[in-house]
Amino acid sequence: MKKRLIGLGCLAMTAALLSGCGVAPNSGGMGYFPMEDGIFESGDENYVYDEVIEQGFVDTAQTPSSYFSLDRNTAGYSLVRAQVREGLQIDPNSVRLEELVNYFDYAYPAPKAGEAVGVSAYVSDCPWNDAHSLLTLGLRTEEAVRTGSANYVLLIDVSGSMGSTVWGTEGQSCLDLVKYGANKLVDTLGEGDRLSIVTYASGASTVLKSTEATAENKPAIRNAIDRLNAYGSTNGSGGLDRAYEQAEAFRTEDGNNRVILLSDGDFNVGISDQDELTEFIQEKAKSGIALSVAAVGMGNMRDDFMQTLALNGNGNYAYIDTPLEAEKVFTKEVAGTLYTVAHDAKAGITFDADTVSSYRLLGYDMKTMSEDDFNNADTDAGEIGSNLCVTAMYEIVRTDADTDASLAEVAVRYRNTAGEDDEVTLTVTGEEQATQDTAFAACVAEFALVLRQSQYRGNASLGDVLVRLEDLRDLLLADAYKAEFAELVAVALQSGFYDYGPAELPETGPDASDGTPDDAQGSEQTSDESDGAQGNVGARAERGAWIQELLAFVF
Repeated sequence: MKKRLIGLGCLAMTAALLSGCGVAPNSGGMGYFPMEDGIFESGDENYVYDEVIEQGFVDTAQTPSSYFSLDRNTAGYSLVRAQVREGLQIDPNSVRLEELVNYFDYAYPAPKAGEAVGVSAYVSDCPWNDAHSLLTLGLRTEEAVRTGSANYVLLIDVSGSMGSTVWGTEGQSCLDLVKYGANKLVDTLGEGDRLSIVTYASGASTVLKSTEATAENKPAIRNAIDRLNAYGSTNGSGGLDRAYEQAEAFRTEDGNNRVILLSDGDFNVGISDQDELTEFIQEKAKSGIALSVAAVGMGNMRDDFMQTLALNGNGNYAYIDTPLEAEKVFTKEVAGTLYTVAHDAKAGITFDADTVSSYRLLGYDMKTMSEDDFNNADTDAGEIGSNLCVTAMYEIVRTDADTDASLAEVAVRYRNTAGEDDEVTLTVTGEEQATQDTAFAACVAEFALVLRQSQYRGNASLGDVLVRLEDLRDLLLADAYKAEFAELVAVALQSGFYDYGPAELPETGPDASDGTPDDAQGSEQTSDESDGAQGNVGARAERGAWIQELLAFVF
């Protein structure tokens, strides 16, 4: 059951609280309630997710290699942002660390000419455990020139749950956000591109047959979007069937054939079993028509279904919690989101036992694979779009050996747009230097470790994250999304939900993780432990003011 904090204020209030300036409950304007009086439990939420079981440390001598599927899904970050802003306490086992880190853009080097993927490495001290190191692997895909036309089918959920109001949007409903995003997508379509619209509620309906997105036709397309209303239950499977039929009927042989699902994922009629849904989507994916998912809303949010659809439909998964996020997904990142350049992408990292005694992959807990699957070119893995970044991080324990041996060998395999298998490799020497971007990525990773009450979080705290973000002020000034992250950390810290204190590594060995959060370490803290959880931020008299100044400048 989730806890809700009533009336979390705006950034100015958060910064004031962090700076030690209290706000009286009835001081006017902010709607702020004291923490001890402002919590109530909400049992009417239907937010369902696949539980994430955290990976532990691995003994390099026994298992030197690590394999996982690569993608650039970002829904996990937007879901966290929506819940933190609404004052909901994050369910620890819902946090997908890699989706928080991969939400942001990083200045990784572009691929070499003729390659779709480039990979780079960065090594630094681990911020939450100074006895360990942090290896960051940065991937960037090529900025491909789009060839051929687009054949998109918007599959829009218009069931009754889509009429629910989205928190913080001044009365907008889930369907209103969907309409806004769909219209933004229409803005990006050019001559020769086609769009059709299928809706589903108690039944499925073709609202707009495939229409060429010419200047003359766009008003009719927009009218079809704007006329949509929410009603009835949710026959999601019927809508999927009809959407794929539309995509197949107007298939373009040299372009991008894709169904784009916009829904809160509440499949309460039709195929509602996840195994059946997986089989259904896998069969459809074999036809070469991809499925991308944009989820909205929280009250009936079926994150588990949305994740299943995207992972098995050769597409990607985003969560839209604001109009700004809709614009980001359907305008700023539309090429990367909807145009795949690396198909079935997967990574394999082999550590040298002479230099690394043990390692732990941060995130990708649901995307690991065996060595056989990595070596099998037919293994279904992740899809990465044009000009996108993907980040993977390992916490490593280095040996004391005096050796010139490298830390690891990295291999990224994928199928390019010509259908050819390709591979890019990299040797990690251990001399690679961290950058401001990778320092920021480490802040996001630490934030995720705290939210999920990771038993491997060491000395991680939201206060320490804020201290390091302050040192990255110039980077944040240049990127509004990264600046917004600083606000999010401040709000989460102010909520008091995540003052867990330090965590000792499991005593039973590196492979003993069962993924269970260590609740006892956060619930009964002494005042000294609580102060320690704030990190160095407790010593700064103006620790909240810089965030207020930063956001005022950026926005």
